[in-house]
This record gives sequence, structure tokens and C-alpha cells, in this order.
Amino acid sequence: MATESGKKLFVGPRFRRIRQQLGLSQTQMAEGLGISPSYVNLIERNQRPVTAQILLRLAETYDLDLRDLATADEDRFFAELNEIFSDPLFRQIDVPKQELRDLAELCPGVTHALQRLYAAYTEARQGETLAAAQMADRDVGTRYEANPVERVRELIEANRNYFPELEQAAETLRDELNVPAEGLYAALAARLREKHSIQTRIMPVDVMRETLRRFDRHRRQLLISELVDSPGRAFQLAFQLGLGECAQHLETIIGRAGPLDDAPRRLFRITLANYFAAAVMMPYPAFLAAAEALSYDIHLLAQRFNSGFEQVCHRLTTLQRPNARGIPFFLLRVDNAGNVSKRFSSGTFPFSKFGGTCPLWNVHSTFDTPDRLLKQVIELSDGTRYFSIAQMVRRPVAPHPLPQPRFAIGLGCEIRHASRLVYAAGMDLEKTEGTPIGVNCRLCERENCAQRAEPPITRTLILDETTRRVSSFAFSNAREL
Repeated sequence: MATESGKKLFVGPRFRRIRQQLGLSQTQMAEGLGISPSYVNLIERNQRPVTAQILLRLAETYDLDLRDLATADEDRFFAELNEIFSDPLFRQIDVPKQELRDLAELCPGVTHALQRLYAAYTEARQGETLAAAQMADRDVGTRYEANPVERVRELIEANRNYFPELEQAAETLRDELNVPAEGLYAALAARLREKHSIQTRIMPVDVMRETLRRFDRHRRQLLISELVDSPGRAFQLAFQLGLGECAQHLETIIGRAGPLDDAPRRLFRITLANYFAAAVMMPYPAFLAAAEALSYDIHLLAQRFNSGFEQVCHRLTTLQRPNARGIPFFLLRVDNAGNVSKRFSSGTFPFSKFGGTCPLWNVHSTFDTPDRLLKQVIELSDGTRYFSIAQMVRRPVAPHPLPQPRFAIGLGCEIRHASRLVYAAGMDLEKTEGTPIGVNCRLCERENCAQRAEPPITRTLILDETTRRVSSFAFSNAREL
């Protein structure tokens, strides 16, 4: 965000986002920066440029990393816009990349609206016809709400996967309990019993069957299957407390999301209660301090906080507190068929909303090496490099002869943060060759990829019965217009 000599820098939306993340009014920020409130207002409306002096004062006053705050959302929005406008629907419209970047930076609300419209269009194209929507008396805008998972993912991204009210409530609860990690389960059970008259019972699998947790409202009992491991049991108790003791916080956060259908509203509440449970198990200040001291060694963090590998990885993506940030990680969870069931990004990794992941990313290789943690430097087609680690996890235990659930967890960050990770120790990150990957096959324009599953939608497929290439698909070098 540094200004060049003689060049004016207009960053109104980004400046406003920083102020809102800090929870400041325009008057309060003006006082902190030593400028007038009217000047702050003009900056946010892009009617006045931001000087290098103001940016430096902003960084010093609020202890901000301006590189992260300035680019994370815009890069993610640009990647999503680029994916949308790569669709053949727009092949007659040549939209320059710079225009997409300008739109992502200056008009995030319009970008958000385009994402929802395209999602509705994609659902309709995949078989949900407009006639079905009319029969259900729903318009295209509310049809998108029919996919609660994507809607909630969108809300989490809008909050950068950080909810300060829940963090504070979790810290307060841990302070009141005042127990080490190994004593958390007993303390939570006592809290439920004494404050909420809820008894916790570990039940045999033949009673619970496929259910892992069930709250019996009439008998005031929280039933947890014996299949759930120790970290999972503590998590489920903290989840129940979150629904009860943080109900007002949950409703406040949900209310800020605007009108929601019943399904996404319920799923968002469950997601927020899960967030609270993780924050109780791994309180922000202690967890961040331990992560930094241990160079983000996930297995040691799991041991120290009596948590699981996936729980720790997920928690690492939430360390976005102003003035106390961790590494901006991204996380992916896939099964051995490549289905994505989790994706979070507190950084700039451009996850695809409308497709899978690249098979060259070694997160998929963990199923062949279940007891090993794999690491990899990956490089996107635009040259952006990331450092990632991946490991397979099993959860929960399944009784014989049911198949054992297996997932692969991928965790990564921009290459500039990798030196802070224990997993990058001894590596020359500048010289390490990155594995060339794409966002997914439909958007990747790399040629001669032996694992390509489909041609890129931005290129014309070339069919030639006289030639067989490494890749099953050959395509033109020129973009379709």
C-alpha cells in the first residue's frame, strides 16, 4: 500500500474496512490519526487520497500489518470474480483483469451481489429450473438461500472467520473455570450440571447408534456416544454451553447477517456455537502465544490443549484479532473422493466456489501415507506461492463393519509466512521449486497436465484423432471471446 512519488492513492473501501474491523467511528479514528472526521469521511468515499504519512500513522497507532489488511479481501474477491467471468456465459464479453480488480476493490457490495447471482444461476443450470422456483413461490434471490452451506461459508468469509464477542465470552468462561486443559471436560460437565441442571452421560454405541451427541430437553441430559474421543467430548460440552450461555451473542451476530431463511440461520447458529466451543478449548491469548512459541507445531499444540489435529488446524484460521494476529492460514478438508467439506481462508488463497481442488496438491496424497504429515510448496498460475502441510485424520471411531471415516486436512499460508513454521525449518524457501497447481481444472490453463479432469472453460477444446497427448484434453492458447 506504499505510495509512489507523485502518485495519488485512493483506498476508501479498504480504509473503511480497517476502521470497522477496529470497531471505531470516523471521529474516533480521526482523533487517533490526528486528522479531522470530515477528512476521514472523504477518504472513505474516495474523494481524497491517502498519503504515506497517514498510512504509516495508521500502522503505528493501531499496530496493523497493512499488507494483510489491504489485500486479503480484494484478492479473494478478485479470484471469485475471475472465476465467474471465465464462464462461457460471458465469452462474448472481454472484461480486462484490471477492471475486475477495480470492481473487487472499489465495489465489494456489487462483487458480493454478483457472486450470489452467479451461484443462483449455477444451481438453476444444474437442474433447479425456474419453474420449480415459481412453484415454491421463491425468486432467484431467495433460491440461493436454499444452499445453507454456501450461505454460511459466505458469512464466515465476510467476518474473516473471527467473531470477537464469542472470543471474549470463551475467555471469560475459561477464567471462571480456571482449570488446565486436561481438567476441562470435568469442569464443563460441572458447569452444565450446576448452572443449567443438565447431566452429562457417556452412552454405549448400541444405544446411541449413529448419533454422536443428543440433548434430551425433557430429562435435561446431554448424551454423548462412547465413540467420541476425549477432545471431542469436551468440545460437545462447550458447544452445549455456547448455545445456552451465548444465546444473545449468537443472535446478535446472526442479526447482523440480514434476512436469512430458516436453514442457513440454524446452520449459522450451529457454526457459531462450534466456534465458541473451539475458543473455549483453545483460548485466544494462550493459544496464540503457544502457537508462536512452538512455531505452529500442530501436534504439540494438540497435546498442550488436549485437542485434535483438525481442531487445532481450524482454530489457527481464526487468529485474526486486531493487534494480535497469527499467521493468516487457509484450511481445506476433503475426503478420498475429493469432496470438499470444509474450506476456510483468513489469507488470500483463492478457493473455488464452483469446483473441486487440484489433484497435484498433496492434500490428496495423505490417504496413501496415513501416518505422515506431508509438506509442499505450491505455485498458482499467476506465480503466487504458498507453503502447505497436509495429514489424514480419522474421526470418529466407527464400529465394525462400518467403514472408518477418513478425511485429509490441508493447512497453508503465503510463502512469506512459512519461515515462522517448524515444518519449513531447514528449507530454502526461495529456491524450493513450487508444484504448479491450479484453482481447479475448469479454471486452470496449464497445458500438458496428465491429471486434468476437464478442459478449461476459458479455452476452445481441440479434438484430433491423429494425436494423443499426455493430457486427455488439448485446447487453444487463445481465450474464447
